[in-house]
Amino acid sequence: MKCTRCHGLMVEDHLLDVKESLGPMWIKTWRCVACGNIVDPLILKHRAAQASQAPRLVVVDAPEKQPEADPTSPAVAMTA
Repeated sequence: MKCTRCHGLMVEDHLLDVKESLGPMWIKTWRCVACGNIVDPLILKHRAAQASQAPRLVVVDAPEKQPEADPTSPAVAMTA
């Protein structure tokens, strides 16, 4: 597995979760050996929810562009 932050090597790690449970609980995580980025199931859940709520790019047809005048044409006045 590669780190999403630095593309370094991710290794399996176990961390102690003391806040979100009734008692101490070990959770399986992935930790980057290069930058220390940690990914656990809750982080993945939040990222998935955030991605589904992200604004989507709407592609619309651009108005037709008028052809530009040829600057070498004698009909174009050049000013200095």
